Amino acid sequence: MTKSHVIIVINAGSSSIKFSVFGEEEDPVLVFKGQIDGLHAGHTHFQAYDADGVLVGEQRWAGDEVSHADGMRQILDFLRSHQGGLNVVAVGHRVVHGGPDYTGPVRLDAEVVRRLDALTPLAPLHQPHNLAPIRMVLEMAPDLPQVACFDTSFHTAQPALAQAFALPPDITCRGVRRYGFHGLSYEYVMSALPQLDLKLAGAKVVIAHLGNGASMCAVDAGARVIAVHLAQGGRRRQAAATDRIPVAKRAEKFINGAIAP
Repeated sequence: MTKSHVIIVINAGSSSIKFSVFGEEEDPVLVFKGQIDGLHAGHTHFQAYDADGVLVGEQRWAGDEVSHADGMRQILDFLRSHQGGLNVVAVGHRVVHGGPDYTGPVRLDAEVVRRLDALTPLAPLHQPHNLAPIRMVLEMAPDLPQVACFDTSFHTAQPALAQAFALPPDITCRGVRRYGFHGLSYEYVMSALPQLDLKLAGAKVVIAHLGNGASMCAVDAGARVIAVHLAQGGRRRQAAATDRIPVAKRAEKFINGAIAP
């Protein structure tokens, strides 16, 4: 019996991994989707659903320290044991930060992962968790193609001046600049708008990404240039602008002089 070929798409957060599995066709069809919650929390829960939303796999770990690598291993084991075994031919990952060098999808290898890891100070609460499943797959199946797509890529359409702070060029060259986040969400919204109304394909629109973390941007859709981006920013130990929209645990702005050295 020939095994079906599938592609996994991974979105790894600080305590969870969301995944979707698609058949390897020219127009990919959803086969499974699910998530693992409670990683590193001692109460981890794995759930997988088929394309009709029927629960087809579930497991709980109580009291065990389940890591992101363990979670990725559980997903692969589930696919290998389900429907006579599915053949994973590629894995796609959402990665928060691509820095100034990665402005589009990139094939992952040890060197690319090393360079992405160096960007951790720019997104310390996200980047390590994004990279953990990638490292696990590189170790288990080094020849399995993996591709990263970056939340920062969408915002590289801005002019260079809009991406720069008023700082000396040598500081800008070290990566201190405006990046923008939630770009994959914005990119999806921009692709979906013309399906609702063709006039929106060339319109100027404001998009809000709202959740526990949030941001907004104004986009000139015809020119694909982002006019304004107000980021979530301001997390502890995270390099970000001090002006932003309010989110769950952070105010919208603060005055630098009010912070004691």
